[in-house]
Amino acid sequence: MAAQDPSLWWRQAVVYQVYPRSFKDTTGSGLGDLNGVTEKIDYLAALGVDAIWLSPFYPSELADGGYDVADYRAVDPRLGTMRDFDRLTETAHAAGLKIVVDIVPNHSSRLHPWFQAALHAAPGSPERNRYIFRDGRGPNGDEPPTRWVNHFGGPAWTRVPDGQWYLHMFTKEQPDFNWDNREVREDFLTTLRFWCDHGADGFRVDVAQALAKDLNRDDLDDYGVMSTNDMPADGSHPVLDRDEVHDIYHEWRREVFNRYDPPRFAVAEAWVRPERQYLYASPDDLGQIFNFEFAKADWTYPAMKAAIAEGLACAERSGSTSTWVMSNHDVHRHATRYALPQVPTHEYHQISADWALRMGRTYVENRPLGTRRARAALMLEMALPGSAYVYQGEELGLFEVPDIPWDRLEDPWPLRSDREESTKGRDGCRVPLPWTAADAPVPEHPNDQFGSHGSFGFSPAGAASDPHLPQPKWFKDFAVDVESDDPQSMLNFYRRVLALRHRLQTADTSCRWLDCDAPSGLNDGADGQPGGVIAYARENGWACVTNFASKPAALPGGEVLLTSAPLTDDGLLPQDASAWLSLR
Repeated sequence: MAAQDPSLWWRQAVVYQVYPRSFKDTTGSGLGDLNGVTEKIDYLAALGVDAIWLSPFYPSELADGGYDVADYRAVDPRLGTMRDFDRLTETAHAAGLKIVVDIVPNHSSRLHPWFQAALHAAPGSPERNRYIFRDGRGPNGDEPPTRWVNHFGGPAWTRVPDGQWYLHMFTKEQPDFNWDNREVREDFLTTLRFWCDHGADGFRVDVAQALAKDLNRDDLDDYGVMSTNDMPADGSHPVLDRDEVHDIYHEWRREVFNRYDPPRFAVAEAWVRPERQYLYASPDDLGQIFNFEFAKADWTYPAMKAAIAEGLACAERSGSTSTWVMSNHDVHRHATRYALPQVPTHEYHQISADWALRMGRTYVENRPLGTRRARAALMLEMALPGSAYVYQGEELGLFEVPDIPWDRLEDPWPLRSDREESTKGRDGCRVPLPWTAADAPVPEHPNDQFGSHGSFGFSPAGAASDPHLPQPKWFKDFAVDVESDDPQSMLNFYRRVLALRHRLQTADTSCRWLDCDAPSGLNDGADGQPGGVIAYARENGWACVTNFASKPAALPGGEVLLTSAPLTDDGLLPQDASAWLSLR
């Protein structure tokens, strides 16, 4: 088998997502920083990943975790300098790791110089035309242009003193750009070139489905501004997944990505209908798209099988490869999702102990079961053709932190909605990582879950500030130094899986279902859901078998290379377990 073209490294890479503010703090500020990532390059290389995706590290007022960008070609001074970024890139490249930069093109921060200029300019001015300003409805323009609700709740329009309204699909601190404006398009081409020139090997494109908009129509109120449920299959939604958005990405490909050697790639964060994912992943577009169906799937045979089939179908149609992701900074950690009842309504995936009690539910997290399923899911994911994205801390088996005190939350979701109806948002998966079991936070009272004056090694010893989000005392059992010394830990399991993946992986991305892949025909899976066995093989005879049914499953023969849990005494694969085999 011929070796893969080095310029296509991203097609089957393992990409590790770093949420910089919660990865490693080197200054004692309580915020992780770029030098903290550089300090841990050896850790990431030893883990076995191929690339590092950096969530936003730009200047920001942090209205939305850094996704409100005030300057697209600079580093937040709290996180470092451009020299720190350059040193990070140089260190990563020397270790054989690529760098993927997060780009946020749908909206800026309200602190962006362009938006500040727009606020001080007149209606109809060139400054306002960089964003989406409209007159209001009603006799005095007192009503917003549409009834749209933004992603975090509340109106999607905010009025400025002269009476006009501006669109923000997210918080009011995140005004939407007008991508019909050529100046906006040129500025982002400059931004992409800037990061390529500073060593970026690729980009993750935030809200990639939302840039192109058509507000010159009479039916705008018939749609939800951020609802994927009413997205038509013909690309005619007024603000989401419009066909014209691909004109933008074709220009990125033509004018930026393909002008570098090797060409740069990008992956779309686009929550769109599965049958339209291929448009973003085509070679003349961004190149890849996140397969969120895999991240959304319950731990059941039908859900996982459908998500895999859709990802493979998208890859085949686009001529690219799929992506596989179980957790990221926007979703609850999968170890917890799999530890909760697997009900089709996803009610239990809205993880907040307070919310669950208000809804009359009992928040029961079966951690041993969640860990067992997470180990099986890792092997199911990593043998698939395509790229796999690992979110920081999942290699430690971290669970969600659902009970952060309300006054310590940062995510706009709970802060901008009624506590009686809100979950605690996404902060539970963004808690700073535990690096050492020592230096534990000290609770004020013995029964307190959180403490202060300690950070599990996230910050330097004796740091002046506590971590920006509180770490629970149970983090000590998941610290990197503890898991490194335990051969059976999740961390060492990830290392074994990724090392074996690298040995088995070839350039061939074909995949075939094995004869033993089948539903069980019984509701003998998780929580009475349908069971079954997912089994597939790669071209070189590398096979993966995952059992979702209560009855142990027979393996299809061949040499067993690795299992997520011990086989039964008679060599069968138990429930919630995966096995890798060589069929040759």
